[in-house]
Amino acid sequence: MENKKIDKIKSALKSITLKNQTINLLDSKLINGLRFEKNIIYFTLELLPEQLKDSHEIKKTIDKKLLCIEGVENTEIILTAHNAKKESGNNTQNAPLRPAKHIIAIASGKGGVGKSTTAINIALSLLKLKYRVGILDADIYGPSLPKLTGISSKPKSNGKKIIPHNAFGLQAMSIGYLVPEDAATIWRGPMVMSAIEQLLRDVDWQNLDILIIDMPPGTGDAQLTLSQRVQLAGAIIVSTPQDLSLIDARKGLNMFKKVNVPILGIIENMSYFFCSNCSTKHSIFGNGGAKMEAEKLGIPFLNEIPLDTILRTTSDEGNPILEKDPTHIISKKYIEIGSKIIEAISKNVKSAPNIIQ
Repeated sequence: MENKKIDKIKSALKSITLKNQTINLLDSKLINGLRFEKNIIYFTLELLPEQLKDSHEIKKTIDKKLLCIEGVENTEIILTAHNAKKESGNNTQNAPLRPAKHIIAIASGKGGVGKSTTAINIALSLLKLKYRVGILDADIYGPSLPKLTGISSKPKSNGKKIIPHNAFGLQAMSIGYLVPEDAATIWRGPMVMSAIEQLLRDVDWQNLDILIIDMPPGTGDAQLTLSQRVQLAGAIIVSTPQDLSLIDARKGLNMFKKVNVPILGIIENMSYFFCSNCSTKHSIFGNGGAKMEAEKLGIPFLNEIPLDTILRTTSDEGNPILEKDPTHIISKKYIEIGSKIIEAISKNVKSAPNIIQ
């Protein structure tokens, strides 16, 4: 039955030929990830640069055709596009994106180091310090923000831009709010960057002092391009203490240095485990490696965060530790990190002391 529905959807797409095109939408190879689940059609449409100005009308045209199919209740179409070529005298497409006064990247050389949990607690620490803060989950392949915030609903639109969710006072946006949790995202590199740019440009960020970007793990094209396209106030590297993690952390540091992004500091996550039964610290992954690396490279060491069950449970519950228990010792460590971030920005950016107006 589902295969028959997909065939009908493909036939409908084949009947659409966009303005100034000679090939129909399906055969144009601009549609990726087409699927039909729970009466909803999902796919990504990669527009040409010259089609960007008509993107709203294009989506309306496609919706009109697809919603006529029996059993189709809704569509989830993500529009992406390659960067337009530079035009002499009027190049706004390649202008740096700046959705906030100060944008901070939270990065790691590899996955599995607790970067996303760190990112949202840093965002909350800055919120507690009375700044207007947003958080963008830029990990297209494995978005964590829906789980960390306990929000799974699709964000609303004001007709022009997407309205970010309110998560504990943070303005929050993630690709995970737009696609199903268990959906596999199979996109090429340029499509990933286009989606991230869309989340930066087409979200109605409101008067943000600071936007925290939870970067994808690694040092690939997406990370490099985002570093170049966004005017970053600085980057923070999250690492665990062991040598393998530090090797990858160095790669992240070098990447940001190559694109002239200030390094605000290193955080050592899962630094130790404190056993409440024997009142002893256990260095499961080693300890102090990130601090030694920071000293060696001459960059700030922001703090060490222990391996603790409460960090896992609060994250899984969608109620981060800094929100659930602001007086916890780990929460206080994140507040210290937030204060050090503001201090570092103040040194790097002349306008930082006047960040709140």
